[in-house]
Amino acid sequence: MSVNVDGVDYQDDVEPRLLLVHYLRDRLGRTGTPIGCDTGNCGACTVELDGVSVKSCQVLAVQADGGRVTTIQGLAGPDGAWHPLQKAFHEQHALQCGYCTPGMIMAARDLLAENPDPTSEEVRDALEGNLCRCTGYQNIVRAVLAAAAELRRHGAPEPRGKAADLPQATGQEARA
Repeated sequence: MSVNVDGVDYQDDVEPRLLLVHYLRDRLGRTGTPIGCDTGNCGACTVELDGVSVKSCQVLAVQADGGRVTTIQGLAGPDGAWHPLQKAFHEQHALQCGYCTPGMIMAARDLLAENPDPTSEEVRDALEGNLCRCTGYQNIVRAVLAAAAELRRHGAPEPRGKAADLPQATGQEARA
């Protein structure tokens, strides 16, 4: 398979049953993407595939063939400057243990690509597939709204892609 991850091209032979989350972590060392529940329920492993957020524990690595994957580690600018979402999560105290944070930020980025001016309720709806056991979500919502305002101020459109139609790995495939 050929895939671009965080701006770097890779070519690898992978087993057809290898999940994207394991490819990212074990093959590429992109450990910023945590393995949470391994069932698609918590959202901690959310990454972007062709500009759309996906739960990487539910996508086979081969499904990313020819695609572009962005992980939490790929959001910072070339100079190391944080993405507005990363900055807002820090400034708004939107994390405690930090385990859910990569997935929350990646899912929020997808929301802002579709809706650059969401309401609090729209943020909550968009993040409902991402679980946090520490924060109570108030500061997470505040951070997403602050990042949205910052992105609008700078006119920075977020990418959108074709991964929305990507079939998700299920049951046996995901555990094989």
